[in-house]
Amino acid sequence: MALLRYIGRRLLFVLPQLFGIVAVSFFLLKMIPGDPALLMLGPLASQEAIDEIRSVMGLDKSLIEQFIIYLERVLSGDLGTSWQTTKPVMEDLLKRFPATMELVTLSLLFALIIGIPIGILASLLKKSIINKFSTYYGLLAGSLPDFWLGLIFIFVFYTILGWAAAPMGRLDLGILPPTVVSGSYFIDSLIAGDWETFGNVVAHLTLPVLTLGLINAGPIIKMTQSTMDRLLESDHIRYARSCGLGEFQIVRRAFRNSLPSVLTIVSVLYSFLIGGAVLVEIVFSWGGAGQYALSGVLNADINPVMGFVVWSAILCLVLYLIVDLLYFAIDPRLRD
Repeated sequence: MALLRYIGRRLLFVLPQLFGIVAVSFFLLKMIPGDPALLMLGPLASQEAIDEIRSVMGLDKSLIEQFIIYLERVLSGDLGTSWQTTKPVMEDLLKRFPATMELVTLSLLFALIIGIPIGILASLLKKSIINKFSTYYGLLAGSLPDFWLGLIFIFVFYTILGWAAAPMGRLDLGILPPTVVSGSYFIDSLIAGDWETFGNVVAHLTLPVLTLGLINAGPIIKMTQSTMDRLLESDHIRYARSCGLGEFQIVRRAFRNSLPSVLTIVSVLYSFLIGGAVLVEIVFSWGGAGQYALSGVLNADINPVMGFVVWSAILCLVLYLIVDLLYFAIDPRLRD
């Protein structure tokens, strides 16, 4: 019952948050200069043709009316049509969002794999080179633009050394995509047992995952280190030491107690990267949802942008709900 009450309280905030995100995004995007009807038809189109397209797109109505119509469509599962691709936005996002989620998920997994151990070691070995490395690494990772690091990696590992795959999307031109199951080429090629495609997918993932992973490992290292520093100096850890508990058991207890802080920074990074990875997507021609939304912004095509916002908001809210449930499982105080 305590779990159900906890979930219920969290769900009460989801719909108002989603409505607020959609409303703010809609009215902000309507402030972008440019007439979609004129962009669709070109500068030589007659005013009558432009007015007709504006009427079809609902642009001749007031902003409030447009917003209400859009909400009604969204509630029915219709995110509109992109005038650039001439396809439903839902169809476009179903193809592109898995590419973004694949990149973001693998990048954060890589960041966790290197960030948590370094953070723990830096906390345990106060005067070691690892501690100094974590300090400088955190400062450097926080100051480097991810797209710049991606360009450096391309220049070094592809242009000069020739070790990396061409930054031209998720697969080489001569390789067919695996049968769609999840939309992630990494997962789908594994499911199909197509090792040639899997190897090509990994080759194309390597540089963008390194780019985002190395940048986002910095906050994870600093959060892990600072939390472990605080916990290792806490009274209950001192008491455990005085009782003769082994160092490994002490570190394990401290790390378990640091998990809520680590989960918080991971959830924040994940939600940020869903939209924040767009520049890396462009650098590597990834064809993800962020790149699709940016194209909509540049061409006054609002439906792809709003579709991306809606999907991202839902994913982030679901992610935060999952993190809340993990907090509930980890922290016994929340079960009281």
